[in-house]
This record gives sequence, structure tokens and C-alpha cells, in this order.
Amino acid sequence: MLCRTANDLYWAARHVERAENTARLVDVTLRIAMLPERYDRGKADAAPWRRALDALGIADAVRHRYGRIDSESVLRHLLLSPENPSSVYSCLHAARECARAQRVAITAEMYEDLNTSWLEMRGHNWGRLHADGVTNLLEWVKGRSASFRGVTIGTLGRGEGYHFLQLGAFVERGDWAIRLLDIAGSEGEAEAREQDAVDYFRWSALLQSLSAFETYRRLYRESVCAAGVVDLMLLQEHNPRSLLTCTATAHSVLQTLAGGEAMEVVRQAGALSAQCRYARIDEILGHGFEPWLQDTMSRLIKLGDAIHRQFMVSTDVATPVATRTGRSPWLQDQ
Repeated sequence: MLCRTANDLYWAARHVERAENTARLVDVTLRIAMLPERYDRGKADAAPWRRALDALGIADAVRHRYGRIDSESVLRHLLLSPENPSSVYSCLHAARECARAQRVAITAEMYEDLNTSWLEMRGHNWGRLHADGVTNLLEWVKGRSASFRGVTIGTLGRGEGYHFLQLGAFVERGDWAIRLLDIAGSEGEAEAREQDAVDYFRWSALLQSLSAFETYRRLYRESVCAAGVVDLMLLQEHNPRSLLTCTATAHSVLQTLAGGEAMEVVRQAGALSAQCRYARIDEILGHGFEPWLQDTMSRLIKLGDAIHRQFMVSTDVATPVATRTGRSPWLQDQ
């Protein structure tokens, strides 16, 4: 497969997945922002919205662009901004452009699905968002992402194109499995008893936003708590959005694409998958949760770079090199 084709399919899937996870991030932030002010003394400073931006590393950029951090500035930037390469608006546009460039590599139904998503998204503005309600847009975005996955699974042959789409989706989802954990983190604003209630609400909000509340109830007998949610999002193969599921799937896809060849990118994916498979939640929390997350995120970013070098950079100078990099747009901005 040509490098450009692999690149476009990989990034089409990443952009669709990013749009969905951005919608989920906004959803959980909206839920947390509903906490009564007496439970969240940082509410006057828009603490939930600032925490959402911190998880993406773009708080300073939003403050510089809008002069403030509040619900309106964050919603504009994450949902509607053409200038933000990782907004829902930009992601759906980029996914559609990738699909249009590779129409011969995908099915007509896949392109029509992405084209429909982009045309409908193009009609959204702040006035419409305010009138219709943010929740309606978020549910629409999640629905469009699910629609594209369904059309892809139901119509595309299981060749290299399908594998690159799968690879992009699960690498991106693994990235967000880590980032979304930051949103529900406690800042210790309340007294002990109140803090228990705040933590329960925050972690429950995260589970609901990820459509994982029922899964949590089936797997864990205790009440919703930080350790259980972290375990579910990082180490549980029963959760389709967990880091373990994402890294294991990425490793399996890369093995298929390698065709039995010994490739460094396959080794990196296997090592990352093994780190998640054999980790224990008590050891992660006991030895340092933040260092473990930072190390895993660093390894995931290196894996994305390795995928780009292995499959998407042409060694033939006569062949056009893919224009998109293997790095996430918000990482480029830092």
C-alpha cells in the first residue's frame, strides 16, 4: 500500500475517534460543572473547564485566544473552532478530506457517511449550539462516530486499508483513555465527608460519559471509587475503551501488517501491551499514579512516531511523502 494511502486512512480513523472523545470530554466536564458551588470552591475560576484544557495541554492557548477560560470559550474552542486542529469541527473536516483523497481505498458508503457528518457539522454555529443545547450536539457526534465504525465494519474488506483504519482508531483511543482520567481528578476542595460525595459524583460522571457505568457495576461490587474507575479505564480487557484493549489491538494489527517480519514498531507495541496486561492497580497507585501515566503516554507517543516512520514515510524520493505527521496536533502546538 502507498504511504499516502496508509497515512490518510490511519488519520481518517484517528480524526473520527478524536471527535468522539472530544465530545465525551465535554460531556464529563459539563456534568462535573453541575456540582453545587459549595462542593467546588474553584467553580468561580471555572475549575472543571480549566481541568479539561489541562488534560489536553492547551489551557494557555485558549486563555491567550479568548482572554479567559470559561464554559463558552472552551465549548467554542473544542467544538466549533476551525483554528483548533483538534476541535470536533476540524476533526470531521479532516476525516472527510482524508476519505475523499482515498475514495478508491474505501467503500462508497464510508465516504458518504463522513461527507454527511461534515456537511451537517458545517451548519453548526454558536447560536445554533446555544439554541439546540450542547448535549444534543455531543450525542450527535458520538452517533456519527458509531455510524462510521459500523459502516466500516460492515462494508470494507479486511485488507491493509481496514487494518490501518483500526490501527488509527485504537492508537487514538488509547491516548484518550489516559487523558480522560485527568478530568475527574480531585483537587481536595472540600472537607472529608463532602469530598467523598464529590469524588463519587466525578467518577460516576466519567463512567456515564464513557458509556461504561453498567460495565463498572458488572465488574465491581463496591461503590464507584477512584481505584475501580482507574482499573476499568486502564487494565480491564472487558472494557472496549480501556488502555489494555487499545494497546493489545494495536499490537495485533501491527503484527498483521508486519506479515511476520521483525519490526521495531511491533516490538514497541508488544512491550506497551505487556506493560498494561501485567500491571496491577494497587502497584500503580502505590508506586505513583502520575509517573505511570506519564511514562505510558510517552511510550504511546513514541509508538505513534514509530508507526509513522515505518509505514507512512516513503524511502523513494520520487514518491510524494504524506503531508500529515504522525504526531497529535495538540502535541505540535506545545
